[in-house]
Amino acid sequence: MHIIPAIDIIDGKCVRLEQGLYNRKKVYHEDPSQVAKMFEDHGISRLHLVDLDGAKANQVVNWKVLEKIVSETSLLVDWGGGIKSRKDLDLVFSNGANQVTIGSLAVENPVLFHTWLEDFGNGRLILGADLKNGKVATRGWQEVSDLPWQDFFKTHVTQGVKCIISTDISKDGMLAGPAVQLYSSMLKEYPEIHLIASGGISSVDDLEVLKDVGCFGAIIGKAIYERRITLSQLKPYI
Repeated sequence: MHIIPAIDIIDGKCVRLEQGLYNRKKVYHEDPSQVAKMFEDHGISRLHLVDLDGAKANQVVNWKVLEKIVSETSLLVDWGGGIKSRKDLDLVFSNGANQVTIGSLAVENPVLFHTWLEDFGNGRLILGADLKNGKVATRGWQEVSDLPWQDFFKTHVTQGVKCIISTDISKDGMLAGPAVQLYSSMLKEYPEIHLIASGGISSVDDLEVLKDVGCFGAIIGKAIYERRITLSQLKPYI
């Protein structure tokens, strides 16, 4: 199972939110590139980089943070947030992202998303499934659609989506454990997907449970920043 630390960005700084609420923000570092270097120094090879300003603005905002991290580390970066046009997508790829996670656009314009999937391949585009009470949330989690995850998955997996990052918003930033039952249901219905769990991870025990369920990867954010999980404890998973 791949360990993927998260760096969420607001105003160019490394932050974390609770349950996706922008008014429940905590700044952990002024320079995200320093955090990325720390991860790399401990053997981490992947990074989930989220442009929270971009998600809210419906366009990529913090691409210079991506550029700096890519130029100063060899991390494989997955970018999320603000991808609403081909211009956004090209901007992020041209500044060094290895993969891009698409969430809101895949809800609002699935045909365009499928075109990109065909153009770039399912190795570079990840489907972002951010859920609240089982329904897909969009626009930086500020809006919740009527679309259940089952229909969302069916629409896109049948078109070739291989990798999915799924976040249970109620768990995110709360350090209360991941949505194990939800992920188990997803993998039971779609055993062929690479499912990356996100939200709620608070201990190494949580990682063991997600590994047993069959998750392809686990995104860890607040648990690292609050030292619930040390980078040394992640060594066996790297």
